[in-house]
Amino acid sequence: MTAIAFLSVAPVREGSMAADVAKAVDALDDFDVSYETTPMGTTIEAEDVGTLFDAAQAAHEAVPGDRVSTVLKIDDKRTSESTAREKVEHVERELGRPAKREREE
Repeated sequence: MTAIAFLSVAPVREGSMAADVAKAVDALDDFDVSYETTPMGTTIEAEDVGTLFDAAQAAHEAVPGDRVSTVLKIDDKRTSESTAREKVEHVERELGRPAKREREE
């Protein structure tokens, strides 16, 4: 089984959060997960949901501050071994092109 999650961890405060978000992402390296960070959060893959929860908890705890906001959305498709990349590839196949576009400046 492959479990996929979208994780967003951030301190609740003004200003740049990059250093704190980096601490959350760095905490994921202690777990048997693969991940990809985007501007709005990190996609995580693991063999089971328990590993996702453990990794998400470590990321949450890695962010210092009086208040931390964490969102975890899990896709636990128990009858399939599809990876996050394969899910994107399916969408791209339907689109007939990459599911990405750069805004012209």
